[in-house]
Amino acid sequence: MEDLIDNLTNGNVTGVKVVLASVVMALAIYQVFLMAVGYGKLKLPYLKPKAASFAHRSVGDAIVVVTVVVAVMCMGYFGFEADDHGGDDSRGAVVHMVAGAGLLTLIAFKIGVVRWWHRLGRFLPLIGIGVFVLFGIVWLSSAGSYLSGGQ
Repeated sequence: MEDLIDNLTNGNVTGVKVVLASVVMALAIYQVFLMAVGYGKLKLPYLKPKAASFAHRSVGDAIVVVTVVVAVMCMGYFGFEADDHGGDDSRGAVVHMVAGAGLLTLIAFKIGVVRWWHRLGRFLPLIGIGVFVLFGIVWLSSAGSYLSGGQ
């Protein structure tokens, strides 16, 4: 798996992961904006709540696909052991792995609520906030650190 990922990224696994994770983080910020319009908390003359909610779902589907690709890259190339990252960075790696696992779990739960467990729909804003916060933690603990020179 490591060789496949290395070949697909032309040997620049971290750079590709950072770009994809940054795109996902930007889209996650956009998602918050869309649902603020969708729930009527933000009123814009050029964007109606129904259109914002539809866009939120469509963009969310794309985010899930890219997030799964990044997660597979992380697990397939970097593995699960914090020791692989070495030194003081191992705490950051643990935070990244735990937040990443929590993020994937919460996204799966949110999809379940949207598609099957409609009675839990009243919790969607809270679940969405949790997803956004976890996206932020995952991004900060990897791409954010990389872009700031902490690598």
